[in-house]
Amino acid sequence: MSTGFLHALFHPLVSLELFSRPNGDATSSVDVSYILTAFMAIGIYLVFKRYQNARNRPVLFEWPAPSAADPGFSSVTITNPSLESHLSNPNLAPSMPFAGRKYITCYDPSTSLFLATLPADSAFEIGEKIGLAGRAQLSWRSSTFTERKRFVRSLMRWLVDNREVCARVTCRDTGKTLVDAALGEILTTCSKMEWILAHGEQVLRPEKRHSNLTLSYKTSKVYHEPLGVVAAIVSWNYPLHNAISPLLAALFSGNAIVIKCSENVVWSTTWFIGAVKECLRACGHDPNLVQLVACYPEEAEAVTTSAFIKHITFIGSETVGRKVAQAATVHLTPVNLELGGKDPAVLLPGVNINQYASMWMRGVFQNAGQNCIGIERFIVHSSQHDELVRTLTERTKRLRFGSVMSPSAEGYIAPVDCGAMISRDRFSELERLINNAVEEGASLETGGSRWKHVYLEEGAYFSGTVLGNVENGMEIAQTELFAPVALVLKYDTIQEAIDIANGTRFGLGASVFGPDQNLCLKVARRLDCGMVAVNDFAIFYVCCLSQDLPFGGTKASGYGRFGGPEGLRSLTAPKAIVVDKWPWLMQTSIPAILDYPVRSLNQSWDFISGLIGVLYADRWSEKFSSLKRLIRASW
Repeated sequence: MSTGFLHALFHPLVSLELFSRPNGDATSSVDVSYILTAFMAIGIYLVFKRYQNARNRPVLFEWPAPSAADPGFSSVTITNPSLESHLSNPNLAPSMPFAGRKYITCYDPSTSLFLATLPADSAFEIGEKIGLAGRAQLSWRSSTFTERKRFVRSLMRWLVDNREVCARVTCRDTGKTLVDAALGEILTTCSKMEWILAHGEQVLRPEKRHSNLTLSYKTSKVYHEPLGVVAAIVSWNYPLHNAISPLLAALFSGNAIVIKCSENVVWSTTWFIGAVKECLRACGHDPNLVQLVACYPEEAEAVTTSAFIKHITFIGSETVGRKVAQAATVHLTPVNLELGGKDPAVLLPGVNINQYASMWMRGVFQNAGQNCIGIERFIVHSSQHDELVRTLTERTKRLRFGSVMSPSAEGYIAPVDCGAMISRDRFSELERLINNAVEEGASLETGGSRWKHVYLEEGAYFSGTVLGNVENGMEIAQTELFAPVALVLKYDTIQEAIDIANGTRFGLGASVFGPDQNLCLKVARRLDCGMVAVNDFAIFYVCCLSQDLPFGGTKASGYGRFGGPEGLRSLTAPKAIVVDKWPWLMQTSIPAILDYPVRSLNQSWDFISGLIGVLYADRWSEKFSSLKRLIRASW
């Protein structure tokens, strides 16, 4: 860029003054041309930016809310949803029943209101969906990052604009509260989108790798290429986020995805995936890129054993995760397992219990305790055990359980702290574990059993529970509860606290609290788990870190990571490509001494041995003798 152009661009008044001179000379005409050039450059820039903004502008689309998202929704109450009696009940029967076909009954666990009866996919239908995704991916893999960002931005716009409807849909299908839906579903998903928009392209673009002296004339890069069709088998506790999060990573990395949701949340997941498909269609892409599989466990092997699935992300229990990993060996499909946890909160001596009590309550009782990284064990110094138990008990007794989707008498949403659990199936096992712990010496401070709501008698509620004086050897201290239950274990030395924290087969997340942050950090480094928060809870996942950290665990909590650069790249095939920097000047050639057929084995060995010594020997005397050996062998 010339100095004259800069002069005209940043000092237009000077140029105008010259332009206005009477009897203008050559200098004034030159300045006029600079002004015109500057304005032309600015105009081109503004047109280009407008074009870029148009390409990046989110596409608006409509996706109607289901009627059940209205708190005033009314329906049949299901007294026993686990039975298949709905097929003979005209109020619950599918609209178009087919002989021999399986169906899934969807209902609100906080009220037992019937939502829908939906067909379950057969193995054949699952295979067809995988094929549709594969055909759609052939064109999507060559899409630009601009196109992918526009899709993400459009979906994010829809989610933000419709956040209350989305929250109500998850509440209706899982029984959680609106606050829990906002925190665990909306905020985290928007954060994932924000991270992908800001950093996804940088993570996936080709990256240059280092070279060495012998290959200094080469340039090497790693390309991250799409795998094809990937699968996500996800749990029910966060139906929006657990489905959309792997979907975003899969599509942004150029893949198509098949999502197998839990049969517990087919109703809400069907609606969410429908919105995603509509977004793809509005953005001009094939909606078959995303396929939803709704089936019972016995048909799920059609996903895990398919030769066309190139990667599986599993979020769920340890028991099912083992089956998925075994099935994936049929075609050596890579698997990322995010399984259960028994996450400890290690409270170091002198911790301020009042300061962190609110955080601990949410760590235990958010989503009715149905969180893989929820706090299940408090490990506290014996001198503070009673104070902690008293604080937790007092606050737990004040918790209000109920449904935010059931209007109060005044027509407003009833005040609710905790919602329902996903079903009543595990209540008997929870009660058994609690009763056994009490018989072995634990103190039941509050709760401990299923709870019957005054006017929502069919709701799946388990009372908020606090158990003190729990020993690490008790069955309840070794079993993932996934329920609104807090266990308090005490220790006398920090080493003992670490041993207790590490003393389970799980290793997902953890947290350490204490007045000395350096000591907290030292303890955190010694915990056997994938993630630790210091003086905080689950901060390694929630939105304030923009999803930039890898998420996953160790031991029986699984392996692999999703989230962050590690998760995005795990859905790609790294391909290394090496080219010549100056092909016209230097390319690889085979020295005559090494050319096949080798004319002298001794001479070729001396050549290679001398070369190794020159390049890698750490003593100058050996380097010098190797150089002489190399020169002699070269003649």
